[in-house]
Parts: sequence; C-alpha cells; structure tokens
Amino acid sequence: MTKEKAVYKKNVWREIVRHKSVYAIIFIPVIFYAVFKYLPIWNGQIAFKEFSPLNGVMGSKWVGFEHFVEFFSSFYFWELIRNTLFYSFAKLFVSVPLAIILAIVLYESRRNTLRKLVQNLSYLPHFLSWVIMYGILLALLSPGDGVLNDIIKFFGGQPTAFLTETKTFPWIVILSDAWKETGWSAIIFIAALMAIDPTLYEAALVEGVNAWQRVWYITLPSISPVITMVVLLRLGTILDAGFNQMFMLYSVPVYSVADIIDTWVYRSGLLEFKFSLATAVGIFKGIIGLILITVSNRLVKRFSDNSLM
Repeated sequence: MTKEKAVYKKNVWREIVRHKSVYAIIFIPVIFYAVFKYLPIWNGQIAFKEFSPLNGVMGSKWVGFEHFVEFFSSFYFWELIRNTLFYSFAKLFVSVPLAIILAIVLYESRRNTLRKLVQNLSYLPHFLSWVIMYGILLALLSPGDGVLNDIIKFFGGQPTAFLTETKTFPWIVILSDAWKETGWSAIIFIAALMAIDPTLYEAALVEGVNAWQRVWYITLPSISPVITMVVLLRLGTILDAGFNQMFMLYSVPVYSVADIIDTWVYRSGLLEFKFSLATAVGIFKGIIGLILITVSNRLVKRFSDNSLM
C-alpha cells in the first residue's frame, strides 16, 4: 500500500467518524433495500422455472417463458390490463391535482387555526388501514342502513348497493383513494411551496397582482419541477393500482371492473401456490414500469427543463 492510499483511507475513515450520525441514519434504509429489494433479484429466476419449494431455486426445472405465455394468453389478461391502467391513471389524474390544490390552499391561508385543523383532518385518513376504511365506507354506503342510502330513501329514492354495482364501484375506488391519500400527498407540494423565494410575492404585491394571478404565474411555475418528479415516479408504478384497497373493496359481482393484475396474481398465483407465475407477472410489471418512466422522462426532458436525470 502506497503512502498516498494510506493517507486517503485515513481521511475517509476520519470523515466517516466525523459524520457517524448521518451514516447511522442511512444504515437501516440501506439494510432494508439490500434485504427486500436487491437480494430477491436472485430469486427472480423462478419466473423461468417450474418452482418447487422442495427442489429450491436452483433445483427447479427450467421452463423458459412458459409462465409469461400463460399470463398473456389468460382469458382475463386484457381485462386485467384495462382495469389496472384505468384505476392507476384515474387515481393519478384525480389525486395529484387535488393534492396540489390542497397544498396551495393551505399555503395561502392566513388563518393558522383553520389551516392546522384542515391539515390534521386531511392527514388522518392516510394512517387508517384499508380494513378500517372499508368499515367506514360500509357504514356510509351499505344498501340496508348506510347513511347515504338512508338519505336517498328519505327523499323517496331506491337504495343502491354502491360496492357491488359495476357502475358505481369504480367511482367508490377512485374517490376513496383520493379521500385517504390527498392530504398525505400534499406534504411534498407544501414543502416545495415553502422553498419559493418570498421576494417574488412581494414584487407581485407591489405590481397589484391578485391572488389567482399570483398562483398561476408564480406558485405553479415554481413548483412545476416537483410536480414533474411526482408524476414521473407515479408513472413508474402505473401497474400498481392499489392491491390493499382493491382486495378489501372488491367482490365477485364486480370482478369485471375491479379485478386488477395484483388481485389476479393473489388468487391464481399465491392461493394456488403458483409462485413462478406470480414472479413472472412481477417481472412483467417491472419492465413496463421501467419503459414508461424512461420514455416519459425523455419526453419531459425534451419539451421542458425538468426531468429525473
């Protein structure tokens, strides 16, 4: 070892010791990603094998793209793709604008008590599991004694089974997701708003700009990089339409409009112990997500100055 390398290593170790608190903070996330993200990549090969727990990963028979073909040729394939993309894009187009609007409203509010109350109430649903949310929705929408149906019957209407009707179920999914996640999603936009140079607003005030013009010409352009980043990241997981939510809300009568890739994999792949099939679908989703986020990133970079890389 040369003297320069020894001095370099000594300096590196000194910096690590100096910033040990920072390295301690990132230690747990690094271990998490190593164990749950990178280590499972090795087991991804079972998508190309007829996996048997007794034979293990290496001892299982190689079958090539058989499981991919099984999924693509499934009777439900196009229905699953349609439902998954519909819910993913619907949630994206509804939740992101609502989160931006909520963030701007909270940021522009001058009533501290009201702002804190709205913030807390909008954040709260995020911390409720979909099991609890299902109970709340059932209390609101049940055809027998649901609050909404009681109001409908009070005015002479006929009760509706919102959670088992193919026409109303998609709206319940989209709106309940927005109710649960809008407040939490607004946090990143609030942080972006806090970073805006206040002198811009002071100059606009001098020029006589009203509140709407201030939002349109200063606020939205200033947070557009964050909006771009959020949309691009969401596009990368566009085939994740929300398994937990759908698993709790859907039922046999609405399978045609509710069954998504993840719920089908759960039933056909995991309940029937077809681990290889479930892994093949996971790889398929990952490849599609990679393609979508790469293409969208290049398009955004071509037509604007904002991108992930």
